[in-house]
Amino acid sequence: MRIEIREQPFNAYAEIQRYLDGLTIAGKCGATAVFVGTMRDFNETNIITGMTLEHYPGMTEKHLNAIAGEAVTKWQLLDVLILHRVGKIEIAEDIVLVATWSAHRKEAFASCRDIMEQLKSSVPFWKKEDTTSGAKWVDKNTPGY
Repeated sequence: MRIEIREQPFNAYAEIQRYLDGLTIAGKCGATAVFVGTMRDFNETNIITGMTLEHYPGMTEKHLNAIAGEAVTKWQLLDVLILHRVGKIEIAEDIVLVATWSAHRKEAFASCRDIMEQLKSSVPFWKKEDTTSGAKWVDKNTPGY
C-alpha cells in the first residue's frame, strides 16, 4: 500500500505502471480499478484558470492511510495506491489517483469508489480556485454518495 502527497505534477498512468512493476501479486489479482481526477477549467458557474490545493501535513496522510486500511479489510484488497497533488495545479494536470487491486472486479470497483468518495468528503484538503473573476476558496467539500 502506498499513500503519497505530492507538490509536483505526475502522470497517473505512468505512476500505475511504475507501481505495478514492483507488485508481487501476479496470479492473485483478477481486477484493478482506477480513478484519476484531473483539473478542469470549470466549476459550477465559474471559469477556472487554475487552483491551489492545501492540506494539513501529517493529518491528511493519517486520514488517507486510515481510509485505505479500512478499504483493504472491508473489500479484501490485495493493494492500494493513492497519490494526491497539493500546491499550484494547472488545467489538465492530474490531481488524484486511486488504484485498487483485488481478486474480483466487484471489490475493485466498489473499493475504488468508496476510497475516492471518502477522500472528497472527509480528508483535510482546502481548494482555492483561480477564476476569471478572481480567486475564491471553495467553501464545501463534495458530499458523500
